[in-house]
Amino acid sequence: MKPTSQGRRALAACLLILVAWLLAGATPALATTTTTTAPARTAAATAPAAAAPAGGTEAKASINLDLGGVGGKPSQSLMIIVLITLLSVAPALLIMLTSFTRIVIVLSLTRNALGLHTIPPNQVIVGLAMFLSFFVMSPTFSDINKDAVQPLLKGEKTQSQAYQSAVTPLRAFMLKQTRKGELAMFSAAANNGKRPDKPEDVGLAALIPAFILSELKTAFIIGFVVFIPFLVIDIVVSSSLMSMGMMMLPPVFVSLPFKLLLFVMVDGWGLIVRSLLKSFA
Repeated sequence: MKPTSQGRRALAACLLILVAWLLAGATPALATTTTTTAPARTAAATAPAAAAPAGGTEAKASINLDLGGVGGKPSQSLMIIVLITLLSVAPALLIMLTSFTRIVIVLSLTRNALGLHTIPPNQVIVGLAMFLSFFVMSPTFSDINKDAVQPLLKGEKTQSQAYQSAVTPLRAFMLKQTRKGELAMFSAAANNGKRPDKPEDVGLAALIPAFILSELKTAFIIGFVVFIPFLVIDIVVSSSLMSMGMMMLPPVFVSLPFKLLLFVMVDGWGLIVRSLLKSFA
């Protein structure tokens, strides 16, 4: 349906009235803007002459970022940043700087020696290794909390002082568990062939890889000892099956129940955990 001529005239009249109303409202605003911009231009023209220093030197802008808290304590923003950083590197710190590496390797080798590649599951092995690591490292963590974390939170120590206090007990633990051969190798490589006078003088850059290699070597030695009784069972079962002519029967099916029976009778998990705890004494 097309609009009629009267409708077009009415629509045009409405548009004219709307435009006239908008122009009437915009005129005072333009006048006010013109009045206020004139002094502003005058002030802007005189500002360089007044703001220019007498000697002709240029002013330098500076930004200060203060993260300090009240009374010497670290601010909440800084502590949140530190906490997020620690959470991001926590898995690497747990694996490389604690007893976790030795424990998880020994538990995994024990599972392989039994012939059970998926039982216990990996989650159980890693969880058990993690809690055993917390148990072994509890004295070290207590010293770090007492000497570094709490004084930092109370404002009694700065970040650098708290870091040095936290490194000291961790360094003592790693030095105690690191073998002399690995420590001497990395110390000589870090100092261009010169060995430090005391083990306490070894830097963390040389101590950490030496500690990791020592943990791997100790874990494989314990795993070798664990493998021996189960290897004897496999050899006896295989020889018995061959003598009876049962070559088509896999020896694993026959030896697995005997392995489990022996492991349960001697309280195998208890012996493994007890041996691991004694190895850190």
